[in-house]
Amino acid sequence: MYESLGMGRQAEAQYELMRTQVRRELAAGVDDDLVIGQYEADHGDAQEAVERLTAEWERQPGIEVADALGWALHRAGDDKEALRYASIATDSTKGGGVRSAPYAFHRGMIERDLDLEAPARRHLQDALRFNPYFSPLQAPVAKAALTALGDQPPEEPLPG
Repeated sequence: MYESLGMGRQAEAQYELMRTQVRRELAAGVDDDLVIGQYEADHGDAQEAVERLTAEWERQPGIEVADALGWALHRAGDDKEALRYASIATDSTKGGGVRSAPYAFHRGMIERDLDLEAPARRHLQDALRFNPYFSPLQAPVAKAALTALGDQPPEEPLPG
């Protein structure tokens, strides 16, 4: 919330509290790779996120890990591989299909960067339809990306 309000110093203080808590939990033997990976993908070192989440995927593949790994790969610049994992998280034929605004947002942003405009538009619309307030940081990004993609172009008439 602090970051979304432009209060960087306060946001960083909260992030540091989270890092301290995670270090304590790691020292106590708690497996926090998913949480750390999600944090790093959004606010830190995307490559570290990819490494942690790839290991997590190998240990326990699942929808939440697929989404997080897809997003981390996207943030690290590997959109083609990112889409593979984002699809797993969001496509019911691949094991996903949870109606999640963040998952749809992640997939839409990956598709946008791959110039897949129609699917990007659809997934960004889904994210905002599922929950227009899903994230104080990412919901405004989704709205801006959707505006930049513009209205859906009209379908070409079928040859007669």
